[in-house]
Amino acid sequence: MTASPDLGTSRTAAPDLLRSVFRQHAAGVAVITAAGAGPVGFTATSLNSVAAEPPLVSFGVGTSSSSWPVVAEAEHIGVHILGEGQPELAATFARSGADRFGPSTDWRAGPEGVPLLGGVVAWLVCRVVARIPAGDHRIVIARVEAGDSSGGGRPLVYHQGRFTALRD
Repeated sequence: MTASPDLGTSRTAAPDLLRSVFRQHAAGVAVITAAGAGPVGFTATSLNSVAAEPPLVSFGVGTSSSSWPVVAEAEHIGVHILGEGQPELAATFARSGADRFGPSTDWRAGPEGVPLLGGVVAWLVCRVVARIPAGDHRIVIARVEAGDSSGGGRPLVYHQGRFTALRD
């Protein structure tokens, strides 16, 4: 026999319910970047590996995000896996109105002109192959073209509304 949830305590489906449930879900932290008139980027916890052949990744981006207009037109994007020592970098790219590519951010132009962040655990440059409407977001699917996984270290994690590290 399997246990069933206590339906008497369920909540009506709404944005607040989704947020409260996903606070319980630990997620890796990535920063997505793209080049437009200037570099743009945002913190994402929605990064997924979609397929190995061809190598595809996906992530969600809000259409009200300041980065969306550039991501909406970009042919290539950068994906950066942040390390446990980079909560400030994650917060900078998550904060609205922040100077994300200011003097305190270590970055350079990489393949296809994509902004690449320094000191990350791993990075990819990907060609965008699809942008799929999903409510107030778009799901972007991109094919991996280049990358480096030699940064080493443990990943940064987002859980309970804060950036944290894995524990053994």
